[in-house]
Amino acid sequence: MRTVITLLRIGLTAGRATPGDRLRWWVLLAATATVAFVAVATTGTVATYEGREARSDARGVVLAEGKDAPLLYRPGGDSVGGNPVSVVFVHPMTEDAPVPAGVRRWPEPGEVLLSPELVRTGRAEGILTRYGTFSGTVRPDGLASPSERIAYVRVASLPSNHADWLPVADFGGRGGATGEMRYQWPLNSTLLVLWALAGVPALALAVVAARVGSRSRDRRSGLLQALGGVWWHRAVVNLGEAVFPAALGAALALVPYTIAARWNLRLPPTGYLLNHRDLWERWPAAAATAAGALALVLAIVVGTHRVHADGTSTRPASAASRVPRWRLVACGAGAGLVVMSQYAPRGTQLAIYCCGTVTMWAFLSSVVAVLTRRLGARLADSGKRAGHPGRLIGGRWTHAHPGVIVRLALAMVIGVGILTQIQIWTSRLGEQTQAVRATQERVKDTVTEIIVPAMTAAETDRFRAALPPGTALLTHTVDDPGHQEDPRVSIAGTCRDLRVVHIGCQGDAAHGNIQAQEMRRWYGTNLTFTPVPQVTVKPGGTQTLVVVTPEPGHLWAVKQAAYTLPTPAVQVNGLGGVWETTERARLVNWIRLFGGTGLFFVLLAGAVSSAAEFVRVRHVLAPLSVLTGNLRVFRSVTTWHLTVPMLIATVVTTVVTAWHAVFFIALVKAGTVSWPLLGAAAAVCAVTSIAVGLLAARAAVRAADQWVPTAD
Repeated sequence: MRTVITLLRIGLTAGRATPGDRLRWWVLLAATATVAFVAVATTGTVATYEGREARSDARGVVLAEGKDAPLLYRPGGDSVGGNPVSVVFVHPMTEDAPVPAGVRRWPEPGEVLLSPELVRTGRAEGILTRYGTFSGTVRPDGLASPSERIAYVRVASLPSNHADWLPVADFGGRGGATGEMRYQWPLNSTLLVLWALAGVPALALAVVAARVGSRSRDRRSGLLQALGGVWWHRAVVNLGEAVFPAALGAALALVPYTIAARWNLRLPPTGYLLNHRDLWERWPAAAATAAGALALVLAIVVGTHRVHADGTSTRPASAASRVPRWRLVACGAGAGLVVMSQYAPRGTQLAIYCCGTVTMWAFLSSVVAVLTRRLGARLADSGKRAGHPGRLIGGRWTHAHPGVIVRLALAMVIGVGILTQIQIWTSRLGEQTQAVRATQERVKDTVTEIIVPAMTAAETDRFRAALPPGTALLTHTVDDPGHQEDPRVSIAGTCRDLRVVHIGCQGDAAHGNIQAQEMRRWYGTNLTFTPVPQVTVKPGGTQTLVVVTPEPGHLWAVKQAAYTLPTPAVQVNGLGGVWETTERARLVNWIRLFGGTGLFFVLLAGAVSSAAEFVRVRHVLAPLSVLTGNLRVFRSVTTWHLTVPMLIATVVTTVVTAWHAVFFIALVKAGTVSWPLLGAAAAVCAVTSIAVGLLAARAAVRAADQWVPTAD
């Protein structure tokens, strides 16, 4: 025990006395905080999913088996501010009709309960009167999350045709996802994306932090082995050096979790509000996860400062030593998984692709180390033959210390990879959304799709009368749903209605009318306009109505008329199905959140690697001024040691990233690669490579002016 305490004291003292100790102290703190942050975020994600599912189950319907049900129930949809709204229509058949979680009692006929977030975001769009008279808000225990937009609408009277309404006996079942739960990603997919985009960069930062200022620790490890110390002696010293900043970093990672566990926290850019109660219940698990992240970082610190186990040398193992073959095989296996993912069963393709990507990134540093050593040897030989001292010294440094280039190149590889993945996911999930937005810019809000149940002629006339003057009411019918490629679609309306979209009474094609052109864009080229004497909604099932207003600005009136019908509308959308495409677009914001966090970690890792190299170069290069008699050698050495290898790594990074992105697009069969963005990222990496070389040379020049020999 006395030996352990002594070794810990040596490590604690070394952490305060090692050259560059302040840089490593802060970097270890930041690295542990990032790893613990991702780990704690994992716990928060699991807690949020469990809380959402529990509250969703509490409001899930239990269908009645007989005809006599205490409640009639029908889900529908709407949108406010481009965000989806879940609208639930109800009609209690008895005084003691069941209520879902979050509802104390059903409002009076014609009244509505709204979620707080819907009230906040929809007040300007008349949400308080759109579905009926506002009578209160839904309690938090009835919402999947505080940011959910949901409305419970009690219809004014029993619908004339309620055969397709759900007979509900009670609540507390698992059937029928409403609100946010309709488009919820599986938990495994969310965690996979979180760790692929943010977790891997955090681990890369931890590796960089562990090796910052590693020269003194490598020498100390060799000395301990020469004195007879074994692996655990060296491990205790290294732990003593790293434990304090790492523990502080793990504690700091719990600060944002604690804040989110006390107050509902909104996540930019998603706009999602976390439920603080879910996180508070998992606070002990979050603390345990942070402790696990601390242990992982300390294991990385110990594992990256090993010495030869064969006893033939006391020189510490580093990137300059022979790279184990299994690491190269593992990197190749990861690349193989990326290639083979598109041939795997459909349900496992994305998971295999992500696993291959993480494996390839994790072991890519070993491949870069092998290539960097060979590059350094060739540069040194070339400098020797040409009599170029800068190239000779820079090449030998690169051969002896490839870890510097590995860490800088790895930051570039992961950073450019994350940036490209964010762009591809954005293009993949946003193609239809961008098309919808383009349509909305052209037609504004003049074309609205309304999915309605069967209505009587009188109800149809009342609906038409509630629409703004001059509005066209059309029916949308798919005549041949079995023909998948280009089904025959019919838009029917009276002559007066068709004239609003410049269609003649014989169904003549539109000439220059933007609404008719956009309908043809979305409904297909096999679209016909059919004049009918009267617009009617066919009995049985549902039908889509198309409402065209002569000028924009009347969407609120159209929705008001639709949702206050005796037979209320099921769903109201803009042309192109805004509800679904908007929800798909919101997924892009989550990709940006995870990817942006990971990109920040990568940039931090690159900055740390550069700063650490400046510290090393400043001390090691300074004596060259005495041997050469000039300061120009510094720029030459740093150019061949840093700039040239990093420029080569930039080219390789760009090629690998492009290859990786093309395979992803082939896998999901959607999305595009932004070659200008990839080129811009490569240009930034190239400029960074040049800047690192110049700044390192400047640091060496400034140190050379103050250098004096020391007994080292």
